[in-house]
Amino acid sequence: MKPEAAPEWRTSAWLNTPEPLSLGHFRGRVVLLHAFQMLCPGCVAHGIPQAQRVAKLFEGAPLAVVGLHTVFEHHAAMGPESLRAFLYEYRVAFPVGIDAPGPAGDPIPCTMRAYAMQGTPTTILIDAQGRLRRQVFGQHDDLLLGAELGTLLAELEQQRLDKGASATSAAESCADGRCEVGAAAERHPLP
Repeated sequence: MKPEAAPEWRTSAWLNTPEPLSLGHFRGRVVLLHAFQMLCPGCVAHGIPQAQRVAKLFEGAPLAVVGLHTVFEHHAAMGPESLRAFLYEYRVAFPVGIDAPGPAGDPIPCTMRAYAMQGTPTTILIDAQGRLRRQVFGQHDDLLLGAELGTLLAELEQQRLDKGASATSAAESCADGRCEVGAAAERHPLP
């Protein structure tokens, strides 16, 4: 199965960031999107701490951790002011979007529906080209998540190396005021 473009996020507000964020902001970086509810025991005990560890361990890597507060139950208890206090108390520093409410009274928020999430916590991995690569509902194993992130980061690095090699090959085939077809292929034959 070929990876498809990840659906765009539909949010009503953002916390921990000076501006609203979209998938386009993260093109060229791997994204870990952590969908949670602040009253979800699995999110509080496992999902949020895991996302915080990833943000800290991969600091400086071409990887972004983004939270999505996607409320599908107890709507009145989990408003923006409560979320702001929650993020402060739990020291969540990565950007968190508030999932836009579903249309016409639908209790399922827009982004949650677009990703067909089953509930929270949900871990979503998006590659550097903006394609959905993995989606896990419930507790996601740390070791498996680390391996998946490592794979996506290695793919990104390989793409960068391939782009650099093709630029070098093109430059090598152009000399003396002319560009010769096939010159690079002769010097660098394919295996």
